[in-house]
Formats: sequence, C-alpha cells, structure tokens
Amino acid sequence: MAHLATDYPGGSLVEAAVPALSGESRHRIGQGLRDAYVERCDAQPITDAQVELLLRLRQKERDRRRRA
Repeated sequence: MAHLATDYPGGSLVEAAVPALSGESRHRIGQGLRDAYVERCDAQPITDAQVELLLRLRQKERDRRRRA
C-alpha cells in the first residue's frame, strides 16, 4: 500500500532517491511530453481567470520598467 505524506507521524516526510537523468534522457522525456500535450493544450480556450492573471503580470512588468 502506498503511503501518503500525511501518513507519517509529526508531519515528517521521507525523501525518495531521485535517479539522475542524462541530458539526452531529459530531452527525450520532455519532447515526448510536449508531443503528447501541446495539441491538447492549444485546443483549450483561455479562461477569464487566466486572462486576468496575464493582464496583472503584464501590468507589473510595465511598472517595473517605469521604475528602472
């Protein structure tokens, strides 16, 4: 049975070993993920909440440039 982070006493977490990946392996995995999800994501409409976040980010970028 898999253990959840909340299953450990005192909120302690046990870190699992992370396997090292070569640059080639990371590239191949990344390319596979892009191939699988890009078309799905591009077909989805942008929600009003996402548009609002993008507009706020753009405004912050403009404010920072004006201060500099």
